[in-house]
Amino acid sequence: MHWADRVGRRLKLRDLHVLLAVVECGSMAKAADRLAVSRPAVSKAIADLERTLGVSLLERSAAGVEPTLFGRALLKRSGVVFDELRQSVKEIEFLSDPTVGELSIGSSEPIAAGLLAAVIERLSRQHPRLVFDIVQDDAATLQLRHLRERRVEVVIARMLPAVSEDIEADVLFHERLFVVAGTRSKWANRRKLVLAELASEPWILAPLELATGSPVVEGFRSSGLQVPKAQVLGYSLALRATLLASGRFVTVVPGSVLRYSGERLSLKVLPVELPSWQQPVAVLTLRNRVLSPVAQLFVDCAREVAVPLARAR
Repeated sequence: MHWADRVGRRLKLRDLHVLLAVVECGSMAKAADRLAVSRPAVSKAIADLERTLGVSLLERSAAGVEPTLFGRALLKRSGVVFDELRQSVKEIEFLSDPTVGELSIGSSEPIAAGLLAAVIERLSRQHPRLVFDIVQDDAATLQLRHLRERRVEVVIARMLPAVSEDIEADVLFHERLFVVAGTRSKWANRRKLVLAELASEPWILAPLELATGSPVVEGFRSSGLQVPKAQVLGYSLALRATLLASGRFVTVVPGSVLRYSGERLSLKVLPVELPSWQQPVAVLTLRNRVLSPVAQLFVDCAREVAVPLARAR
């Protein structure tokens, strides 16, 4: 297959866009409705692609259509092409007006409630017309799916133990956990406290905080205590703040949340020190993806905002 003769002059971005819509919709009729074109136009675009490449791209059945092995290979690379085109358009828009732009960011909930909110607040003051599209998920899903599939341009979250070769990590700081209660808690005004006194209290914890090696587990075990069973198991910070307000519960909260949102959440840090957590928080990007100007602004701002957290280690 000679690129210039058989592909370069005949392969059209519009046809690739049609193929992508067909696969996403699962049928040519639905793709035609989404693209506001006729069904014969969709069929012709797919036929032109298959004739140009000399392979079948779709498998048709009563249930709809699915990409063949060749179709999946084409769509995998085409997604990168469309993404780079979008990035080019964003860069042109930014160059013509540096105060305008849009950025898709992936973040875990604790980071979104603390550091990310502080970064966006600073950037939005400097560039009021910037738009931020936030996708929240767990750290693994953000890095292995949303980032790789280019649903987000940057991720700010804790790093996984093993970072894939296709992901670039810019470490900002190492997160710390603090034991906290509500301001109405009987523990709120204590100046001295040990974990043993809290062992039988109703704890709010997340699965990650109960995993082997977490500061909570290591703190109790180093004190010769059994790790408490969580009465409430979950990641929601809003839920924790609401339950803590009753004065009955205790929990742990990342230091970055306390620094940027602790006052708003009305949390009281208890005088109990937990071991350091060796999992760093980082800005993560795809290694071979050129960042848009807005993304680069975000990364630079995140580094600046995170400086106090890095020093506090």
